[in-house]
Amino acid sequence: MAPLPLPPPNPSSNQGASSLSIAMVVNNKVDSLSYDVEAPPAQAPMTPAVVSAPPTPRGEAAAAPAMTTTAAAVELHKVSVPERRSTAKALRQRLAEVFFPDDPLHQFKNQSSARRLVLALQYFFPIFHWGSDYSLRLLRSDVVSGLTIASLAIPQARTRNLITHTRHYSSFVPPLIYSLLGSSRDLAVGPVSIASLVMGSMLRQAVSPDQEPILYLQLAFTSTFFAGVFQASLGFLRLGFIVDFLSKATLTGFMGGAAIIVSLQQLKGLLGIIHFTSQMGFVQVMHSVIKHHDEWSWQTILMGVAFLAVLLTTRHISARNPKLFWVSAAAPLTSVIISTIISFVSKAHGISVVNWRSPQGIEPSFSEYADLQWLLRSFSRSAVNYSAGCKTAVSNIVMASAVLVTLLFLMPLFHYTPNVILSAIIITAVIGLIDVRGAARLWKVDKLDFLACMAAFLGVLLVSVQMGLAIAVSISLFKILLQVTRPNMVVKGVVPGTASYRSMAQYREAMRVPSFLVVGVESAIYFANSMYLGERIMRFLREEDERAAKCNQCPVRCIILDMSAVAAIDTSGLDALAELKKVLEKRNIELVLANPVGSVTERLYNSVVGKTFGSDRVFFSVAEAVAAAPHKTQP
Repeated sequence: MAPLPLPPPNPSSNQGASSLSIAMVVNNKVDSLSYDVEAPPAQAPMTPAVVSAPPTPRGEAAAAPAMTTTAAAVELHKVSVPERRSTAKALRQRLAEVFFPDDPLHQFKNQSSARRLVLALQYFFPIFHWGSDYSLRLLRSDVVSGLTIASLAIPQARTRNLITHTRHYSSFVPPLIYSLLGSSRDLAVGPVSIASLVMGSMLRQAVSPDQEPILYLQLAFTSTFFAGVFQASLGFLRLGFIVDFLSKATLTGFMGGAAIIVSLQQLKGLLGIIHFTSQMGFVQVMHSVIKHHDEWSWQTILMGVAFLAVLLTTRHISARNPKLFWVSAAAPLTSVIISTIISFVSKAHGISVVNWRSPQGIEPSFSEYADLQWLLRSFSRSAVNYSAGCKTAVSNIVMASAVLVTLLFLMPLFHYTPNVILSAIIITAVIGLIDVRGAARLWKVDKLDFLACMAAFLGVLLVSVQMGLAIAVSISLFKILLQVTRPNMVVKGVVPGTASYRSMAQYREAMRVPSFLVVGVESAIYFANSMYLGERIMRFLREEDERAAKCNQCPVRCIILDMSAVAAIDTSGLDALAELKKVLEKRNIELVLANPVGSVTERLYNSVVGKTFGSDRVFFSVAEAVAAAPHKTQP
């Protein structure tokens, strides 16, 4: 492949330009090209560097001596095509990457049948993996952490808007199951206050727990059952990547809005209001609070503010000093005990109590199938468990045992527990979900992410939790579509002293090469962005020609498309490249491709478009394309 000479430099455009020489090695011969490149405005002087020629194969004469900064050796390389794969093999590999990126069956390879059986048991029942090495030292740590998280689980049981012993069963049974099937040693399993309250509020919109408690309970069982079915199905079908469509920005806004909504719901207990709205919107809640101001109880408010201040203080202490994690961990149960004593001594004058009763058993029922359609529409003790020094899932067993003891023997002791203390505990638990610093970082780094965060936040706060979640998902999908349909494209220039081409917007020292327009595409080329690709390149060409005419320089005669960041291309993208090539040829402008990745190269050469470009229009790098790009038209 012999290169054709570049257009001669314009003598009148030498002012403010630097000389660049390129030595191209082809068939052990060296061709030197020398032309001017436009220097960037006012830049710091660069330290000269020596670039040596490529090593000479043993037994052959040296092609050329070493060159200095004004000459760099460019050896042409062939763009290789990946090994051909059958359609079945390619599809199998692609599906494996989509659904099994972690290769979960890798440990079973090259193992005996007996060993595979043992690995299977350990895979599905992790307790067999760590149980054989369990010791008293680990038990001591797990007991401490289990009792610590039990002190959080017991007070939070009242927040689930269900019959008392049902709330405790939900804290007792799941940890036992997870200790057998769970793989995380730190995860503390059980209902989360904010999720429970959101579900309870949604159920109350359909059924009143006071007027129809049995139906309310059945709907709660059914909704949690289907939540488990959905979650298990996602895990079994390896569809966990669906959750990735919720960006961190939208989750930050959604969780912040949900935390405020849940906190507002606690104004009923914090103010001692008897008649309270069942709706969750900010406007509706505040209207209900103001409307029933005559029901406010000063005794309840005094106790609530006092304990809320204590709980927030202990939370702050533990946050400042992680070694004192037990201060905030023990604060909820301690507050419950102290407030219960105060309420008992004062005979609960002016303060409503929870009236917890001993369990009488329950049989879950799923007879209300008529409400399934409504049910199908539609946070962290683990950190405390980790801070408490848990070593294995035994900490969940300890927590479940503590809850069971409370359920069977200690329930009457909590008869006089004030509702206000539970409201204070919930507010303290969810307030940490309001990430103001995270929102500020989003504003500083990415304004679009901040907009998504605020849209999800206001959607939850002013409309509903469901609408806020829908807005969060919609914005996440819109951002993905925006990045796919409008990929980032940059004009590149050569960095002095190197053969590397970088974005001129990022590297101010990068210099243009006359007669060349190097465009970098930083996204896959699909049907959704193929038209935009051609339009944006023609705009780059127009702007470059206008700049060259203004500076009395050579117009563009060759466009190099740097495809190093193009991860994939489809047939629409290939057709767009072919169409762009035809349009440019009518203007005597060449279009060449540089550094395509394996999958792009494979599709390119398997299509008619690849034959249109030919091997002399596809280059290993931009530098080689600049050195060897053909020019049939002189300026």
